[in-house]
Amino acid sequence: MNRTRHGSATIEFPSPLEIVTTRAFDAPIGLVFDVLTKPEHIRKWFAPFEDTMTVCEVDLRVGGAYHMVVVTGDGVECSFRGTYLEIEPPVRIVDTWLFEGWPDAEAVETATLHEAGGVTTLTLTLAFRDQAGRDHMTKFDGQESSYDKMEDYVRLLVEADGTEPGRSAAA
Repeated sequence: MNRTRHGSATIEFPSPLEIVTTRAFDAPIGLVFDVLTKPEHIRKWFAPFEDTMTVCEVDLRVGGAYHMVVVTGDGVECSFRGTYLEIEPPVRIVDTWLFEGWPDAEAVETATLHEAGGVTTLTLTLAFRDQAGRDHMTKFDGQESSYDKMEDYVRLLVEADGTEPGRSAAA
């Protein structure tokens, strides 16, 4: 199957302080959860465009922290960090979210995963503390690029496992 979902994320604004992004991946839920949470996978897709990831630290436990640094083509460092508040493998992760370039843009990030027919849907909600923080989020092309890279990486992992994309291994 050569179909891609590139550019297919949907973005909604259910309230003035929330952003909800939804994206489907042709892979089993456990694999998508691992790709979202394990540094060896995150390093393959998180940095958008041609950016590079220089730091990827994940302590995946309630109270544990994460820190990711991406360097853009023109040398700008973008640092993201937070603390895990809830973890329910493979269906839910809740953490604090801070892009250090916007110190007033703190949010709680909730990722939920649902699988149907070998397709896992990721719903990512950012709930900002205040309007000033939310107002920073005016572009989503970097997020879309990262999800496209994640799709390509997940596809490679699924194909290496011998499972046709969009079908679970048990099918």
